[in-house]
Amino acid sequence: MDVRYHEEFVRNPRGVQLFTCGWLPASSSPKALVFLCHGYGMECSDFMRACGIKLATAGYGVLGIDYEGHGKSMGARCYIQKFDNLVADCDRFFKSICAMEDYRNKSRFLYGESMGGAVALLLHRKDPTFRDGAVLVEPMCKISEKVKPHPVVITLLTQVEDIIPKWKIVPTKDVIDSAFKDPVKREKIRKNKLIYQDKPRLKTALEMLRTSMDVEDSLSEVRMPFFILHGEADTVTNPDVSRALYERAASTDKTIKLYPGMWHGLTAGEPDENVELVFSDIVAWLDERSRHWKPQDQVRPPSEPEQLHQMAPTKITRVASSGGTESPVPAHDRTQRRSSFLCGLGGRPNQQQCRM
Repeated sequence: MDVRYHEEFVRNPRGVQLFTCGWLPASSSPKALVFLCHGYGMECSDFMRACGIKLATAGYGVLGIDYEGHGKSMGARCYIQKFDNLVADCDRFFKSICAMEDYRNKSRFLYGESMGGAVALLLHRKDPTFRDGAVLVEPMCKISEKVKPHPVVITLLTQVEDIIPKWKIVPTKDVIDSAFKDPVKREKIRKNKLIYQDKPRLKTALEMLRTSMDVEDSLSEVRMPFFILHGEADTVTNPDVSRALYERAASTDKTIKLYPGMWHGLTAGEPDENVELVFSDIVAWLDERSRHWKPQDQVRPPSEPEQLHQMAPTKITRVASSGGTESPVPAHDRTQRRSSFLCGLGGRPNQQQCRM
């Protein structure tokens, strides 16, 4: 199946330039929309590219945004000054897509990996009825007691966080080694310069800790349909964290699947046959819950997102071929007229096909 890929920069209310991208079925309208929430230090255009293509091949419109300071977005690398800002940026961009007339009556799903799972849960809390469900891949929704810092340590760090917020002083293990099982894929991920691989900044670490504890305290408020996927051999996020979400959530439609022997990188670091199994389960879950809302069933009002300021014209920087190789788009194929990512979604210029 042919898949169109788009990318564009937008500006958030704080004046920071953010990178956005998307994958769409080339020959048909998407059956539903899936919004990507990537993990800590990760990014969408390369690390989550396979996810975007697989879901678009299955008929879904897949949209992603690199958080401030992550991937191709501007800002201090992996510096999260306020987690709520990150959530608000995602909310604005995702709702700007949903506001389009062609997609107003499509089902809307969140897809969150690791820290992105916390983003997805906070987006749900921000607007509980706006989304139709979430796929949560090893979500960061609770701090395991085994790794939670001592309260005295937290107090000491909190006292200096506004003095040295950007200092990279939080000791951590090499997450890439412990998250991605396949050695070839692990090395490819390590070579991805868009992925942050340094020590966490002090403010970032504390914001993630506070966010995890906040999400943990409100697990019983989760009411949307969700599908949790977690590797039983995951040493980055404890599977008990996902079990806690499943058991405490108020959702009437909730599913959890634990994969024996699989690590943290379910969708990017496992052998190919395991990755295919995981995506097969994800697509099956989405297919059962995707629908086009007919006017007589439910008329979805246009969302009113805060304004996102468009940056330079959309530039398509790469395409994927059936062999999985990438090549730059020739200059004459790059449309120079001013238009937006949303125009590309509407089927107008600034799009490139990817044959699968």
